[in-house]
Amino acid sequence: MEENLFEKVWKLHEVRQLASGESQLFIGLHLIHEVTSPQAFQMLSERGLKVAFPGRTFATVDHIVPTKSQARPFADNLAEEMIVELEKNCRKNGIALYNTDSGKQGIVHVIGPELGLTQPGMTIACGDSHTSTHGAFGAIAFGIGTSQVRDVLASQCIAMKKPKVRKVEVTGKLRRGVYSKDIILAIISRLGVNGGIGYAYEYSGEAIRALDMEARMSVCNMSIEGGARCGYVSPDRVTFEYIDGREFAPKGDSMDRAIEFWKSISSRSNSRFDDTFAIDAATLEPMVTWGTNPGQAAGVTAQVPDPGALPEEQQSSAREALQHMSLEPGQGIEGIKIDVAFIGSCTNSRISDLREAARIAKGSRVAPSVRALVVPGSQQVKRQAEAEGLDRVFTGAGFEWREAGCSMCLAMNPDRLEGRELCASSSNRNFKGRQGSPTGRTLLMSPAMVAAAALAGKVVDVRKVMP
Repeated sequence: MEENLFEKVWKLHEVRQLASGESQLFIGLHLIHEVTSPQAFQMLSERGLKVAFPGRTFATVDHIVPTKSQARPFADNLAEEMIVELEKNCRKNGIALYNTDSGKQGIVHVIGPELGLTQPGMTIACGDSHTSTHGAFGAIAFGIGTSQVRDVLASQCIAMKKPKVRKVEVTGKLRRGVYSKDIILAIISRLGVNGGIGYAYEYSGEAIRALDMEARMSVCNMSIEGGARCGYVSPDRVTFEYIDGREFAPKGDSMDRAIEFWKSISSRSNSRFDDTFAIDAATLEPMVTWGTNPGQAAGVTAQVPDPGALPEEQQSSAREALQHMSLEPGQGIEGIKIDVAFIGSCTNSRISDLREAARIAKGSRVAPSVRALVVPGSQQVKRQAEAEGLDRVFTGAGFEWREAGCSMCLAMNPDRLEGRELCASSSNRNFKGRQGSPTGRTLLMSPAMVAAAALAGKVVDVRKVMP
């Protein structure tokens, strides 16, 4: 049996094995943003160190930027200070920065792929949990902590223990109204939020191959929510066609040579894996979380579970989750009332996500009791959506159309829940306090499901309202 993609790419980037049992791993692409980089640059300065390979680091602003208006200076003094610090550090070290005046600013995991920075066979690191998004291209992509951001800036390497690799095979075909978000929520609900600890996930199978690149990114994005160190898809024709022609993509003969290399690193039918897991996409329905972690999810036609009927190790957290969410065992998922609808985040803010949500919203109106936001993942996505008239569809239906940023996904900006508000969200985490209020509540679902909930004022099965 031959090596899988993860093993091939790891071997190509392993500088040496350390006495600790970890590997010194060279990082091909380093992405930074305004929140986790200031401390790292400060640590470099204190040690008198310089950025080793500034041409391999790219910066943007996303977490704390406001989305109502991005006029400078920002109204939030701390946000302005953090942006100024990033600007200063990028100028000092010769690092490319996609700021709000660049026309290319956006969520770091949206702009990397759309600029062609993200390519197969790379090792990619960023001080953000959802760096696994980039694995959709056949890259090994990790979220790292601030001290590791410092290490990459100083040496272009990190020390890491090599994880095992689990093949997650998604067979069959998705039915109408079921999306990649539903695939990953179903996987996490079955394997658990700790099921991937110690593993990288390779997503494969007919259903994965049928996804476009943006949908594959949504799947890989939430690998970390299942405990995996990263998730990836072997590159194929869909990957190559997406990359071709983008700003940082190889050109001409270089692209031809790159494709041959990218093909060579793909996993084969006889590649070895440490574990396997299979799921049939044809059996899936739209998924909705009912608890306070992404693994606490069920199909939209299901009922809120009875904690006593769950495995013993899940019962305590389920009871606590239902108390926080003010939900009752046996209550239908469909019909849960919402106060806020949020379409955005690095999971689901790309043009295909907005198109699907707009298709549901077109010609309808947001329920009077609901506050609804649509936040494009980047300035380029925003321009494309506006060129297609999607912004007019959303505003005509009563949604707010915002500037690019992380927004209400993590609420490190003015977009946040208030009090006990319950939000239908296309983001990636439903932890307590995640969306800005310690008592706020979050239901994760696909963008189309969020749009349908916004119109109805409650969770509905999007398949019943699709045009």
